[in-house]
Amino acid sequence: MTKAHLRKIYAVIAITAILSSCSSPSKTTTVELTPEPSAASTDVQTVPKVTSDPIQTAQATPSPSPELKAPLYKMTSVYRFVPLDETATTKKAVLLTFDDAPHNEEVIVSLLDTLDKHNAKAIFFVNGYRVKQHPELLKKINERGQTIGNHSWDHIDLKKEDKTKVESQLADVQSEVKSIIGKEPRFFRPPYGSGGDTVKEIAKNHGMLYMTWSNGSLDWEQKSPGDPDKVVTNVLDQLHPGANILMHELTWTASALDDLLTKLEKKGYTFIDPETIEVNL
Repeated sequence: MTKAHLRKIYAVIAITAILSSCSSPSKTTTVELTPEPSAASTDVQTVPKVTSDPIQTAQATPSPSPELKAPLYKMTSVYRFVPLDETATTKKAVLLTFDDAPHNEEVIVSLLDTLDKHNAKAIFFVNGYRVKQHPELLKKINERGQTIGNHSWDHIDLKKEDKTKVESQLADVQSEVKSIIGKEPRFFRPPYGSGGDTVKEIAKNHGMLYMTWSNGSLDWEQKSPGDPDKVVTNVLDQLHPGANILMHELTWTASALDDLLTKLEKKGYTFIDPETIEVNL
């Protein structure tokens, strides 16, 4: 028998074996052959390889940090604010600030609600001992989109203290605030507006812009129950473009705020977002 005849016989045998295996149910699941996977089987087989542990994958991917807003204003040597570019924003704007926070939930919520009503932002300058007592209020201020400032730990006259004491008064607030909301204050105001070169240097070392104010509401001079109208009058009497308005977390100030912001708006003023203030140290 020739080689050509043998090749023909082997070919017939191979074809017969293939046809037999395809017609036999018991052999359709053989693992000896590895056919091309269908689209459906590809989905089933490859998905576990991509998301084999979704929990670990989520934990391994950190959330992106929020981007800082573009600076629009800078502070002058007398603590007023002017536009970096007068074609990009207005000179007729004021900065709203509230000192000695946070300690009264009713007042805090009232201030926040009024700010939201007027689409206004403010700095809440906090004391460390109050943050320690009311971390939930600090979280609320931050979650409502307002800015946290450092007002020292104990609200003492820092100008009378040595460098070591000043350092702890500022640093401890930075640390406490960061532990609660994940970021440190970028603004510092000394209690009573009493600072000096040492305090300014330490604030700068902690990445904070030091400021007092240029428009005092005098709400702190009133005694309970207080007069909201006086708060409004005092601010309007001192009003100027770029005003740095000092107020406090007080019930009569909270009662005055809606009327005050309404009157400022009627005079053509807008409210500076603290996150657009240049902190150029």
